[in-house]
Amino acid sequence: MTHFSSADFDKTPPTIVPVVPERLIHKSVLSEKQDAYSKERKHPVSFVDLPSITLSMTIGGLVPGGASNKHRHTYETMLFVLEGKGYTEIEGRRVDWEKGDALYIPVWAWHQHFNLDDNEPATYLACENAPLLQNLGGLGLREES
Repeated sequence: MTHFSSADFDKTPPTIVPVVPERLIHKSVLSEKQDAYSKERKHPVSFVDLPSITLSMTIGGLVPGGASNKHRHTYETMLFVLEGKGYTEIEGRRVDWEKGDALYIPVWAWHQHFNLDDNEPATYLACENAPLLQNLGGLGLREES
């Protein structure tokens, strides 16, 4: 990987040459034979393995009546609820959600997700800019409560 400094400003190219990686798809993310349960996060998480250096995508789940750990991170997160009904506490503020809703988790805000249904799981798609921060020098941090 090439690293640039302020002395390299004159090396900024006038045009962009696309770099297209060999792998552009991660097929059947949810059907892969993997243990999607994250012991650290205490809920199911399926990682989408694509070559993005700025964005990540995961499919998270909450078991019936379940909750994630209370946590925070230095990256932004946008969640899209695929199924279920629940709420997320963000810095003490309750945000109710259901299938089809999207919500935003700000940088370094303590938050925790809860599934309100005792019979059905909740599932959401999470998009984050963690790889961007990690590639800028390990700035993508996560802290569990």
